[in-house]
Amino acid sequence: MTAEKELLACNFSHLFSDETRRRKSSPIKTTMAYFQDPNIVFLGAGMPPSELFPLESITIEMPKPPFTSAAGKRADCLKGTIMKEHEDLVFENDVPLARALQYGNSRGQKELLAFLKEHVSLFHRILYKDWDIITTTGSTQGWDASLRIFCNKGDTVLLEDYTYSSSVEAADAQGLNCVPMPLDGEGIVPSKLEEMLANWSSLYGEMPMPKLLYTIPTGQNPTGCTLSDNRKPHIYRLAQQYDIIIIEDDPYYFLQMDPYVSEDARLETAEASTMSQATFMNSLNRSFLELDTDGRVVRLESVSKTFAPGCRMGWLVGSKHLLDNYWNLHEVSIQSTCGFAQTILSGILNRWGQDGYIDWLMRIRRQYTGKRNTCLDNCYKYLPAEIVSVPPVTAGMFFMVFIDAEKHPEFHNTFKGDVLLLENHIYQKCVSAGVLITCSSWFKVNDPKPSCGKSADNTLAFRGTFASVEPEAMARGLQIFGETLKQEFKLV
Repeated sequence: MTAEKELLACNFSHLFSDETRRRKSSPIKTTMAYFQDPNIVFLGAGMPPSELFPLESITIEMPKPPFTSAAGKRADCLKGTIMKEHEDLVFENDVPLARALQYGNSRGQKELLAFLKEHVSLFHRILYKDWDIITTTGSTQGWDASLRIFCNKGDTVLLEDYTYSSSVEAADAQGLNCVPMPLDGEGIVPSKLEEMLANWSSLYGEMPMPKLLYTIPTGQNPTGCTLSDNRKPHIYRLAQQYDIIIIEDDPYYFLQMDPYVSEDARLETAEASTMSQATFMNSLNRSFLELDTDGRVVRLESVSKTFAPGCRMGWLVGSKHLLDNYWNLHEVSIQSTCGFAQTILSGILNRWGQDGYIDWLMRIRRQYTGKRNTCLDNCYKYLPAEIVSVPPVTAGMFFMVFIDAEKHPEFHNTFKGDVLLLENHIYQKCVSAGVLITCSSWFKVNDPKPSCGKSADNTLAFRGTFASVEPEAMARGLQIFGETLKQEFKLV
């Protein structure tokens, strides 16, 4: 065993919320260890008999690796039938329906967990040995659980200056102080974060120091930026210095792409379409997990972007010490992730195997690279460069359009120098013209101390997505957006 693997995660009980300190493990759940013991007459829990589950089997059909068919075309298929009873299974790694549809283990079905833990090990070199995973109903639930595990009303969390709106709303609803971290094109700016933390008392007075740092490091929603690997060690050291837990929400991790090049310079066959699995894996950014010697990182994973968001299926990666507390919360909240979703996902993944799943992830990379290229091609073709900046996107589903509000001829008169008024005006103009692009203010984290020496920002910004937009519609929408901006800024 290597020296690194002798590391054990630290104990972070001192950061737990009052709710977590009060919560105990469920006594009735401890009886489940005996549920399938043939030597025990089980009178312990109100569980319906499996013979009353109205399913004898389910059949799944999935594309067959290595997924050479074009997207949207019927491919070679694998079929599998998942049986109700264990003794009738035709594929030994399936989750039998009699177990999947019963009240389940709040950590997840063992067949799925085994695959996912191996998957995590392939992509992330975790330095301490007592790490584990636990299933969730997606990253949103994982974040909400994290807030309840660690935070009391009045505690402080750090979020990126622009972030996923539901993440802010969840924290606001729990009465937490949400403090924005400065961003640029490479994600969180460590020097500015360090300055903020070092001068916390002068900037934020009696507000408690942060307990959590929440980041969407890859293909960040909404900005589309990706946190540079070079910045992560600095940010991790700050988390150590100030005893902060890092919540790494990374649903777009496998939607990383080759750098964008202009349409006339682009090869007909993208590099991503011919790369080997090893090259693909080595091309991906590092997780904070790979820097974590303390066990202070909780990584939120999801299949929403690699399979389907309707699965409501994800998992947390972290120290067993921390995840045991998520387990206790799950037992009195979600209880367990959907049995159908776990059974089907496990059935697909275990039939594909790790290599097949990597092939699938590579296919997703190719598809999103093409979508990103179409989007940026049209941005640079139709949006007025005199007033607009669109940073190239290297991951995720989103792009941001930045506009200098000062260049609007009526900014200081009609709109009284208020970026929000101008933003809403342009949003409504675009909708009336036939294109919807979302306002950046919907994702903005409002600083509880807005006067902290910050200069006024007159940047106007809108978020768009290229995820599910057909090329013709993308071109039409960006052309309308461009024409609307030209009219508003008197460029025509």
